[in-house]
Amino acid sequence: MRSGLSIASLLAASALFACVGCNRMPGYPKPGSEIARPDDVVDFHTLYSQNCSACHGANGLKGAAIPLDNPAYLAIAGENNLHTITANGVKGSLMPAFARSAGGMLTDRQIEALVQGMLHEWARPAAFTAITLPPYAANTQPNAIDGQKTFVTACARCHGEDGRGLPSANGVLQPKGATPFSIVDPDYLSLISDQGLRSIIVAGHTDPQTPDWRSYIAGRALTPQQITDIVAWIAGHRPPPPSPQIANPHALPGPAKLPGPASNSRVKEKR
Repeated sequence: MRSGLSIASLLAASALFACVGCNRMPGYPKPGSEIARPDDVVDFHTLYSQNCSACHGANGLKGAAIPLDNPAYLAIAGENNLHTITANGVKGSLMPAFARSAGGMLTDRQIEALVQGMLHEWARPAAFTAITLPPYAANTQPNAIDGQKTFVTACARCHGEDGRGLPSANGVLQPKGATPFSIVDPDYLSLISDQGLRSIIVAGHTDPQTPDWRSYIAGRALTPQQITDIVAWIAGHRPPPPSPQIANPHALPGPAKLPGPASNSRVKEKR
């Protein structure tokens, strides 16, 4: 009996020493190995990678959408607009809403982490303190006719006078920076909002060689009114949204007719 107790005591002591050696009980997770709840993730790089990089590119560059590592865009948009865009999306574009209050998946704290992260990582406010920035959104009435004239002066060298792009020679775009891409293509315009067009004109887009509003015309920047007018001319090529199909009430089938009693003639025939 004593021998059995001695063996049990030795086994218990061995387990105790083993637990002391590993500093934790067997079967329990190591400190820091717990998986964070999705709501608790507020690291900017993690949130950006999971929610933004697919469209705006890793590190804010080389995505299909406007680059966010763009100090000019961040300076013009500003913190409040960035917060609104991230939370509520952009109507008429592929930019979705991310805030839960607007049908997204992120908390207010996570939206704030994304906005502050973009500004901390990529904004260069000191570079724009002495520059008069155009407003983020249009604040005057557009004039598409004037917009066409300004487009020819400021944009035709790359996009062609009609906005349909310049032809390429032997696969080399002529002149340098020119593109056969049509900026007035209806399919393209159906995927981008007027504000998206304005942001690209003001701050450039995915091509790092694309100028911003200060350098389309040699020696001077585009005025806010010219930017608004160019957007109006380009957007004027957007096809109208399809009208909802309203059924013709006269074409609707009437109520089903239930079979009535047999006519007297048929009754007579049966007789």
